Amino acid sequence: MQMNLDTLDWLESRPSRHLFDAGDGYHLVIEPHAPGMYRLRIGQAEAVQDDMPARPRARALAEMLLARPEAVGEAELSLDEETQGWLIRQGQTGLLVRKAPFSVTLVQLDDDDRVLPVSQAVLDNVVSDDEHWSFQIGLSDDEMVCGLGQAHDDVDRRGEYIDSSKPEHRALPLAWSPQGWGVYVNTLGRVEHDVASTVENQYRVRAQQSVFDIFLFVAEPIDILNQYTALTGRAGQPLLWAMGIWLRQPRECSTSELLTTVQALRDAGVCLDAVMMREPMAWRFSDSRLALEWDLTRFEDPKATLETFAEANVQLCLPTIPAVQAGSMTQTEKLVFAELEDRGWLLADDDTADVWITPEHPVMNNQDCAWLDLTNRDVYQLWVERHRQLAEEGLGAVSCQAAIPIPEDVTARGGETGDLLRAVYPILARTSLYDACAGDKVPPEGVVLTSDLVQAAQRYPWQSPIPVEQSWEGMRQSIQLALTVGSSGVPLQMLALGHEDQDPETLDTELFLRWLAMAVFSGNFQFESAALLLSERWTPEERKILHHWMQWRYRLVPYVLGAIEDATRTGLPVQRSMALSFPQDAQAHVWDTQYMLGPALLVAPTMQPGTTTEIYLPEGDEWWDLSTGWRYEGGQTLSMEIDLDSIAVFGREGHMLCLGLNVNHTGEFNSARLLEEVWMFGMPVHNPVVMRNKIRVMQMQGSSYIKGLEGLKILPSEGLEVKRRGAEVRISPAR
Repeated sequence: MQMNLDTLDWLESRPSRHLFDAGDGYHLVIEPHAPGMYRLRIGQAEAVQDDMPARPRARALAEMLLARPEAVGEAELSLDEETQGWLIRQGQTGLLVRKAPFSVTLVQLDDDDRVLPVSQAVLDNVVSDDEHWSFQIGLSDDEMVCGLGQAHDDVDRRGEYIDSSKPEHRALPLAWSPQGWGVYVNTLGRVEHDVASTVENQYRVRAQQSVFDIFLFVAEPIDILNQYTALTGRAGQPLLWAMGIWLRQPRECSTSELLTTVQALRDAGVCLDAVMMREPMAWRFSDSRLALEWDLTRFEDPKATLETFAEANVQLCLPTIPAVQAGSMTQTEKLVFAELEDRGWLLADDDTADVWITPEHPVMNNQDCAWLDLTNRDVYQLWVERHRQLAEEGLGAVSCQAAIPIPEDVTARGGETGDLLRAVYPILARTSLYDACAGDKVPPEGVVLTSDLVQAAQRYPWQSPIPVEQSWEGMRQSIQLALTVGSSGVPLQMLALGHEDQDPETLDTELFLRWLAMAVFSGNFQFESAALLLSERWTPEERKILHHWMQWRYRLVPYVLGAIEDATRTGLPVQRSMALSFPQDAQAHVWDTQYMLGPALLVAPTMQPGTTTEIYLPEGDEWWDLSTGWRYEGGQTLSMEIDLDSIAVFGREGHMLCLGLNVNHTGEFNSARLLEEVWMFGMPVHNPVVMRNKIRVMQMQGSSYIKGLEGLKILPSEGLEVKRRGAEVRISPAR
């Protein structure tokens, strides 16, 4: 049955909830969920009574979506004389609700209480049809729509069709505009986003949900991400060692040979902290008790091996999947399979009642495998406990890809099937592994790497690297991968540098060093090929430059880790697009390979051969060149000559950059002295972003008074002077 919402009658209001009759037994509930955020739910009256479902299984699914389901805002409702509708107002934002035909206009209120529409963002044409809801939002000419997951091309998703059920679309559910609005569709079902690809200036959404349930935002983009991640969940923190540089295990390099390779790279000036190990999985269930057993052909003595790597300051990340071998099984593996099958702990095919088998999975040593039913609480807990055991034995991290193409005729024990099961399964896989790694730490702290983009991806610190073509275009794509996923609320996308299939004799050292400089000023990165790093194409001068960037990376670790810690409080990613950081500066949005690294640094990588680099400095701020210390006004374009040992980076006026010591790996960090010096960009106004931050800034009478800089070298901007008074530092204009 199709239902068009084309009329509305007000029923009742209280500050946290406004109820309307939508006809045919349907109710509309509007909640001011938080400042600038409104929840709209439409469904049969009984279906929209409560914020969270009563049934345990439905509640568990809802908790995968919302970390804070209760509304914390209040709004007043008043009659709008002009439209004979209602204005639901929170502070200086609101929704203008028209009743015939139904529509919602996102508005702001100025100082004189005049109601001003936000762009052309009017939600209308709300239709229910066979367990699906659809609606559309109007767009201004050339208005950007950002978010909606990861892309290789551009943070602006306008002109695209994105389907959350297609893994290749790498969809996430938040969309927002620099003009000050956002929308989040609250469902685990399939969602189709037609972002003006079919009809000009219309963003159309069709969602698989029995109750229409969306959140609307009226705010600046940084506030939208803040509220969205507070609503849906924020990330924990990675461990310090994970902030060091990573390497993919070379092909044909055994575990016993790996340390030799790492040492050869370190001798060549390449700093390393972690190795992403190759398939297959290094453990399996060993008996009917479902204990874990290490693969002794790879780790003859697992504990001793992990200790040896740890002593060399190298952490290992090993692949895993929630599955068991189902083909070419030993007698023990047959017993394990039979035990799991008897318990009903494996996903099964509804039609045949047999266990569902997938063929030749690389993590299972190219053998057939059966998948654990993680919707079963006992199975989930077993999986957590076994991986917690691995962490306690010294394993640094795990990687897992669990976004598998589950057929329509497979139903989990919880009743999930089809698109819902395909959405839920990788969430459960990732959550279980993060629970295992983080243990009982508060705040949660651990590393689980995956390239899966799941609905709750913003709850985890980062995504694993995605290799791209080694070309200037590939470098551009790697920036977009990080910026687009960050625009959807995920804190960090690791970058991949090099490609393991590339012939070392074809290495373009200029491209590699430009890419490396950009990766150093990013969230984090992984070398994909040891052979490229050891290639004979490197000249002695180029090797010096490579080592120069290695040192810069580790000096930046306190700042970058501080930006990740900041993400746990604000929801803002480490790398931020121009549209996210400067929504009011339309000219800045064009510069889509520039980005902010945290709040203080503007990074403009060199994106073509040669040294000439064009840089746009966003208006409204002054900018300080890290290389020269010169100050530039915002709102202008510069053409600069950038040598291979440099990169165009500018500090934002009023901020500071806290740098660590020169080290070769994180094991050399001194916990008692993490920082060496502080660079200031104009008069300090903001507390710096830095790990374990204890530095505080207070302004008074034209000077800044800073605590927490004891023992640090201070580099003030030109025209400022530093005076130390015990534990306090005063920064004031030079006389």
